[in-house]
Amino acid sequence: MTSVDPSIVRFRDLVAAATAHVESRKQEINDLNVFPVADGDTGDNMALTLRSVVEELDAVLTEGLTLDADGGREELVRRLARAALLGARGNSGVILSQLIRGAAEELVARPGELIRPPLVAAALAGASHRGYDSVRQPVEGTILTVVREMAGAASHAVAQLDPGQLGAPAGDAEQSFALAIVIGEAIAAGLRALDEGPELLPALKDAGVVDAGGFGLLVLFAGVIRFLREGQPGGDFDIRHYAAARLEGLSHASETFRYCTNFAVTGAGLDAGRVRDDLATMGDSIIVVVGDEQTLKIHVHTDEPDRAMALFDGTGEVSRVDVADMEAQVAARTGRSAAAAEALVAAAAVREHSRSAVLAVVSGAGLVRAFAQEGAVVVDGGLTMNPSTADLLEAIEGAPADEIVLLPNNGNVLMAAERAAELASKPVVVVPTRSQQAGLASLGAALDDGSASESAASLTAELDELLTAGVAPAARADPAGRFDVGDALGYVGEDLVAWGTPQDVLRTVLAQACEDGRELVVLAAGDGAPLEDDVVSGLAPDGSEPDVLTGGQPAWWWLVATG
Repeated sequence: MTSVDPSIVRFRDLVAAATAHVESRKQEINDLNVFPVADGDTGDNMALTLRSVVEELDAVLTEGLTLDADGGREELVRRLARAALLGARGNSGVILSQLIRGAAEELVARPGELIRPPLVAAALAGASHRGYDSVRQPVEGTILTVVREMAGAASHAVAQLDPGQLGAPAGDAEQSFALAIVIGEAIAAGLRALDEGPELLPALKDAGVVDAGGFGLLVLFAGVIRFLREGQPGGDFDIRHYAAARLEGLSHASETFRYCTNFAVTGAGLDAGRVRDDLATMGDSIIVVVGDEQTLKIHVHTDEPDRAMALFDGTGEVSRVDVADMEAQVAARTGRSAAAAEALVAAAAVREHSRSAVLAVVSGAGLVRAFAQEGAVVVDGGLTMNPSTADLLEAIEGAPADEIVLLPNNGNVLMAAERAAELASKPVVVVPTRSQQAGLASLGAALDDGSASESAASLTAELDELLTAGVAPAARADPAGRFDVGDALGYVGEDLVAWGTPQDVLRTVLAQACEDGRELVVLAAGDGAPLEDDVVSGLAPDGSEPDVLTGGQPAWWWLVATG
């Protein structure tokens, strides 16, 4: 039986946790993406790059590589840097691969040194240097600025540590504590740089966003801290949410060129400098990265992908080709944004001034329409279902009613909802709904001509009779080994009741939610749900005759309420 190196196992688990955290928020990262191209794929590209590193670590463990072996550390770093490079796609993925490479090179340069705070600071500095060197024309306000400021803050944090925290750690807990201090300071500096980015880069300011790549990098490190602090105070550490880009009037910065072209080249005597010059005659946004003596990774925006690859005829083998039509990506993204906006406009248009109204926080175009059809005024919760107090207050004051019943529809929105109710100029009663399916299923109990207090009481009574459930993809692997990232997880109430394939998990959830004679009230399919509606209907218990609503909500494949 092949033995495994516990240090590599722990490092693999840390990288997997960071990867899962990026994947859990990749759509939010995508929605910030406006530079250099507003194609909305930064989160996808960063997640793919990280996933390549996790897969390589799995292969390393399977092969039994150890850090104690001759050249073991150098071999591990070389393989991870190569995996990141070859798995990278798009500007953000390629730059992230170079940050990984720069950090890895620092680890190799210090053989035998344990992963302590000074080494983390050095690795961040190496990542920053390699990141800037990889880009033909570095732009401030982007991920490059963020990682540079993180590196400086990490070095400063190391200088402030007690001498005891700089030595060899006594165990995993002590090591994690010291590393989390340094990484936390680095993240704080990175957030400041992220917030200042729009002042450095007009494209960000025009769209009302921060840099998607910089945000994604901070989400990655938040995942690292969550791993280091798991089960400890501060273990729920995360990066705050940012509003999505304003897409009206936006095009991509590479307005002359259509195709985002990525490929790898293997061969002998590859001249990176000549390649950059040749690519400059046919495109822009050029990144040419030297992986090793025989490998290049190419990223270019061009109208002639085949011509770019033909540069290597007779000198190298082209592989891992990925060509994306940026015009189509931008058009599709703008269309999705417009559809969501139209749904909100339609929801507002059906309301006339009344004594009281239900104001609901909703995410997903289909759910927006469903709430509007039930007479609710809708507040767009966005992908993260996390509107600010100011957003809620503006919606309350603008709602065509004298009094408001506010449904937060998410536990994370409850405090902001209560604060908005306190600040409002009109009476507001918050009904503490913790899910969209509960809010929608209870709406029929609202009183058309009643006061806010009367409607809230009726809604609360209806909520007490409901049972909520749902199925979502796993954002991280289970420490106990029950499920992996991307597996279906099924919940009834707050309890995890099933895991595995989407079909099996949804069947179990529906069966348990419909026990004791309960009937389906809401069954909403989310964005990217992996089963067709007719298959979903067939999984429901006999006699339930479900009507599957196309909810379009993020994060949850299916939302369920029974009563």
